Amino acid sequence: MLEFWSVNSIAFTVLGYSVSYLELAGTILYLGSVWLIARGNILTWPVGIASVLLYMVLFYQIRLYSDFLEQIYYLIVSIYGWWRWRDRESDRTLKTRYGSPVRILAIATGTIAVSMVWGAIMSRIHLFLPVIFPEPADFPYLDALTTGMSFTAMALMPGKYVESWYYWIVVDSIAIGLYRAKGVIFLSLLYAILLVMAIGGLRTWKKATRATER
Repeated sequence: MLEFWSVNSIAFTVLGYSVSYLELAGTILYLGSVWLIARGNILTWPVGIASVLLYMVLFYQIRLYSDFLEQIYYLIVSIYGWWRWRDRESDRTLKTRYGSPVRILAIATGTIAVSMVWGAIMSRIHLFLPVIFPEPADFPYLDALTTGMSFTAMALMPGKYVESWYYWIVVDSIAIGLYRAKGVIFLSLLYAILLVMAIGGLRTWKKATRATER
């Protein structure tokens, strides 16, 4: 059982790339949670929580520390989202909305600013906390940007804001290259699939918003 939690415990190999049980299970659950949330299904939250716990272990082992800490945030927001959506379980109508332009601009500006500060911190995290993070973080600023944007997207999801999908589309696009550079090919392919799903989710939520506004 302990071998399952190791990134070196291999489930199978494809074209010379070894996929760990940890990466495989987290990937399947994550795809399921995205598919569910695009349809406004409350089961997205418990499925997402299971995926988050697996990815926490994975990211720590491959030294993407911002992504590791990001999963803790996801866990908190997922629990909140599950609680917020609980009264809508019997309501199958997907009711989405747009945020005000001023609010969305403020959020975007704040996201970029915080991401840059976070990148500076993560580039030196091995100096601040060498016991917990013994080696320097890889791609600290780029990793911090995707982390910051993911934080924002995840925060907008419980309120069913359409803009959340725009954040996910940018995050997924960057992540494809980032994980490819780290050699986590399966995860890179996952984000290529997630990019397609995010575009589909955006279309679904925009359509639902137009239907609600009529």
